[in-house]
Amino acid sequence: SLFSFEHPAGGYKKIFETVEELNEPLPATVTGRIPSFIKGSLLRLGPGLFEVGSEPFYHLFDGQALMHKFDFSSGQVTYFRKFVKTDAYVRAMTEKRVVITEFGTCAYPDPCKNIFSRFFTYFKGVEVTDNCLVNVYPVGEDFYAVTETNYITKVNVETLETLKKVDLCDYVNINGVTAHPHIEKDGTVYNIGNCMGKGASLAYNIVRIPPQQKDKSDPIEKSKVVVQFPSAERFKPSYVHSFGMTENYFVFVETPVKIHLLKFLSAWSIRGSNYMDCFESDEEKGTWIHIARKHPGEYIDYKFRTAAMGLFHHINCYEDSGFIVVDLCAWKGFEFVYNYLWLANLRANWEEVKRNAMIAPQPEVRRYVLPLDPCREEQGKNLVCLPYTTATATMRADGTIWLEPEVLFSGPRQAFEFPQINYKMNNGKNYTYAYALGLNHFIPDRICKLNVKTKETWVWQEPDSYPSEPLFVQNPDGVDEDDGVLMTIVVSPGAQRPTCCLILNAKDLSEVARAEVDIMSPVTFHGMYKKKKKHLI
Repeated sequence: SLFSFEHPAGGYKKIFETVEELNEPLPATVTGRIPSFIKGSLLRLGPGLFEVGSEPFYHLFDGQALMHKFDFSSGQVTYFRKFVKTDAYVRAMTEKRVVITEFGTCAYPDPCKNIFSRFFTYFKGVEVTDNCLVNVYPVGEDFYAVTETNYITKVNVETLETLKKVDLCDYVNINGVTAHPHIEKDGTVYNIGNCMGKGASLAYNIVRIPPQQKDKSDPIEKSKVVVQFPSAERFKPSYVHSFGMTENYFVFVETPVKIHLLKFLSAWSIRGSNYMDCFESDEEKGTWIHIARKHPGEYIDYKFRTAAMGLFHHINCYEDSGFIVVDLCAWKGFEFVYNYLWLANLRANWEEVKRNAMIAPQPEVRRYVLPLDPCREEQGKNLVCLPYTTATATMRADGTIWLEPEVLFSGPRQAFEFPQINYKMNNGKNYTYAYALGLNHFIPDRICKLNVKTKETWVWQEPDSYPSEPLFVQNPDGVDEDDGVLMTIVVSPGAQRPTCCLILNAKDLSEVARAEVDIMSPVTFHGMYKKKKKHLI
């Protein structure tokens, strides 16, 4: 019964409404006891401005980037937020209209300009958005707020000031990178993005940004492409949102959601179309899974195939006895889930929200197992011999290897999404626990924990409360994988203090503490917990 909260009052509509930034941090009201090891900041990003003047943004990923921060020091907690002063935001505020085309909202030409100057604007090509509303992560000593284009924005995570816009195209052959890099213990950053490959065909590059340099120079200037994955279709790269990394391999899942490049390059600047118009889904294609060696970076040409699915978030992957185990938050079928994330859908009444989700792709947590040494001779036989999984891999006559997943969690229209793990201890390694935001017909209304070995689940939820992605913070004295807390921002629109940072015990999702402020907050997508630096006295 826990898995089917209803929301007839429609309080969730409030998390898709514009708010104002703050001039100074607000003190929060704390209940419970904040663990002594929580000393630092919870940083989150999401949309905060959902219209400019009379012009609305239409898609969940269009609102202008708002950076949130809960600060913890010696039991005191404050909440602060600022809009990231991107070109998209500053120009919109200056001209009081949508100036740069966002994911699902077209910017129309300035009505004050004549036809000739408009023509020349088009001639220069498309202005790509720098609206970094998705995530924030460290590169060397710096922090960047990001979306999925070639632009990332350097921010000061103490003051939330915007420092500078960086164009990754200046350093590496990339059309854009994901908002989900992998970061190693030494600070090395890996990411993936679409690029132009050999002979004018599309490909995907893995980019490596080295850790902080001894000479204090900017690590981004030393970015390098380490390996290239080919594209299944020459002119139609797949949409890529995240990738997997084990100790020795990269894992890239190429789904049937394609970017129609020619549409993207030619039509959209003139016709007034946007990014969403350039996606198409191909029922025939199915899903291709690729692997590459990390050191040295080289593509391994095994042809792993499976049924069509949508994928945004990898949970984790690891090597075990000659196999790679890949755990994913999948969406069944070939249709693009973003088609269901228009703001009009998310702001609808509860019955309509449920109707929309009925026809949308269904979510499922899946485990795929990839043999690292598939033998051509063993046609038609399951190659997976790990004792603990029912996932299979079968060599077919044409040399492709067909994968069937093991389902780790499945609930109708109940998604286990925005997954997190004990990243420091277990990323790329065998692990037991995943944490996630539970989406109920796309509305975020609970925090979940999953034991990927036994499939046991735990849930935290409260009526009319809308949490966000839970970030795991390890207890420094802990030994177990789940010794620590989860931190999430919960919005309860009807409450006296509608925004709170909730801290849960990662063992059983019981409440440890909360820090509440009497101000509304909109939805946030991703973020990070940043420990306070120990200052040497």
